[in-house]
Amino acid sequence: MKFFNREKETHRILSIIKGEPRLIHFIYGPLNSGKSTLMREILANRLDKSKYIPFFIDFRTRNILNVDNFIECLFEVDEKSKIDNFREYAKSLADLLVKSSEEVSSYYLGMPIKIPKPFFEKIFNKKDKSGDVYQYVEYLFAKLNEKGKTPILIFDELQMIRKVTLNGNRLLLWSLFQFLVSLTKVQHLCHVFCLSSDSLFIEYVYNIGELENRADYILVDDFDKQTAIKFIDFLAKEYNINLSNKDKELIYSYVGGKPILIEVVIDRLRYEKLGEILNSMLRDEIQKLKYFLEDVKEEDEEFYKKIVDALRIFKEDYEVEDMEIPKKIREFLIKKNILFLNPQKGTLKPQSYLVWKSIKRVL
Repeated sequence: MKFFNREKETHRILSIIKGEPRLIHFIYGPLNSGKSTLMREILANRLDKSKYIPFFIDFRTRNILNVDNFIECLFEVDEKSKIDNFREYAKSLADLLVKSSEEVSSYYLGMPIKIPKPFFEKIFNKKDKSGDVYQYVEYLFAKLNEKGKTPILIFDELQMIRKVTLNGNRLLLWSLFQFLVSLTKVQHLCHVFCLSSDSLFIEYVYNIGELENRADYILVDDFDKQTAIKFIDFLAKEYNINLSNKDKELIYSYVGGKPILIEVVIDRLRYEKLGEILNSMLRDEIQKLKYFLEDVKEEDEEFYKKIVDALRIFKEDYEVEDMEIPKKIREFLIKKNILFLNPQKGTLKPQSYLVWKSIKRVL
């Protein structure tokens, strides 16, 4: 997805990075609103690489099956290293990162933290691994601080660890975020950003991790109408496509300010007519909603009726107060990515204009 605008969010994140690490920051928003694109743009093109070392862990690309596997996913094993003393290795890694800061910063954009193979094998034979692992990370970050570098730790697609942490492993989640609190609020060693479209899971993490006054939220929402129209103009110019104001209004009425959907429409305009593209996208969304409701009805007809009643609220309004829908129903619709919850405002809305439009058509 192409990066566009987001100057307000970019300024806020860069301002946080320039300050002393104090809080864990949750970057949240609807599906495909551009959270990862924003963070990657900042790390690749806006960050002063002479001062900061980013460590980017994308849980979407990791196969997380259990607690042990989760810990492993935080690291990249250095197969060539023979060092089994983590302090010795951390010192050498810190030196490497400092000497080749710009090159390694780009390398680490999508990579976890390196760990020497002998030390990795030694700690992963133990029953309790997290203590040694956290000690190693803390020591590495302290060494980088001594050399004038501030680490930035990014967890992308945080919701991918949901199954592991909800399956009786609340202690794992608590210990991880208590460690992150130590790195930020207590020792001020590094900045921590956690990205997710699952605001329910973020709230769960906030409560289990005991993060009151230790964490903050940054919303990356779909574009407002004015920005969406500018994005349409930007893409149309790149693809050498002429659009009338009526065309732009029509695109927005179907896909709203969802960046990736706008990009899909403009890309398909190279070989399809606008009306065909928009109607095709809406038909697909309608079918998905129909099949979803059919599955719910087949499993529990009474629950299905409650789901339909909840969705009917959106026939008139795009955004409603969260308490207008009973907790069990709204959480089900949020987990199924039909609705998006803004926990700061206490509001619910469909995940996209296409979903909203399909709700109005189906019901």
